[in-house]
Amino acid sequence: MDSPELPPVALIAGPTASGKSALALALAERIGGTIVNADASQVYRDLRVVTARPSPEEEARAPHRLFGHVDAAEPHNAAIWAGEAKAVVADIHAGGGTPILVGGTGLYIRTLLDGIAPVPEIDPAIRAEVRALAVADAHVALEREDAEAAIRLRPSDTTRVARALEVVRSTGRTLADWQQDKIGGIGHAINLAPLLLVPDGAWLSDRIDRRFAAMLDQGAVEEVEVLAARHLDPALPAMRAIGVSEIAAWLAGTLSREAMIERAQTASRQYAKRQRTWFRHQPPPDWPRLTQSYDSDNLQIDRLFHISRLTR
Repeated sequence: MDSPELPPVALIAGPTASGKSALALALAERIGGTIVNADASQVYRDLRVVTARPSPEEEARAPHRLFGHVDAAEPHNAAIWAGEAKAVVADIHAGGGTPILVGGTGLYIRTLLDGIAPVPEIDPAIRAEVRALAVADAHVALEREDAEAAIRLRPSDTTRVARALEVVRSTGRTLADWQQDKIGGIGHAINLAPLLLVPDGAWLSDRIDRRFAAMLDQGAVEEVEVLAARHLDPALPAMRAIGVSEIAAWLAGTLSREAMIERAQTASRQYAKRQRTWFRHQPPPDWPRLTQSYDSDNLQIDRLFHISRLTR
């Protein structure tokens, strides 16, 4: 992992509400670094409160990049973000600084570091045909056409099931086969200092519940009200951010306030559980994993990171 001659990049990653943003800010202030967003939802300018983006006061304490730079009407994804992040990391290095990647979207992090499979453009007719299928029917078709993917993917995972099916139908190769030849990753060209936050599940669930309740008093309702007035496609990634549909349903009168809170908190806890599982098992085993609570002061930062590796 140590390659002193390569430019440094810090990575602080973990589930939603794990405290990674506060830790990244403390590190940025300690080393004069730039925080780079690696969260799929925090790219949207329309949803600062709902997605727990850094506040204006926090953004004033250290440079932040790739936060709130995408309109909710745009279908942002991992490939687009990885291209943006690659350029941002290079720009920070060119200025003599240190990027600090922070987020909870494992696919985004993996795409930036390892690269992306060079899958050709999907035939529009095939895409339309696949996306028109009910997810149960799509999964049955996947069992016939890409059995390994069908075993790997949850039958209810609409997006990934459709992606695997459209790739094998359009290209004649499975997505897993394409992924053997990834291109464009920066992992080999940087000196990565990673830290994964995988806190206790009960602690995290309590933090999630309290955070969502606080969001309702901090502007989340107003954000969703403005977004709902735009009548955007509900399939857009921004519209699927946790809390958006729940608050919108409450505003429309189809959910009680209590049911809205319970549904959003449950969805967030379930998402965090999947993230914890991913960060515990998917990244390389030698990446440090912090499981206990911590203080984000300078002494703790010095203990968590080799500061000399992160300054140039």
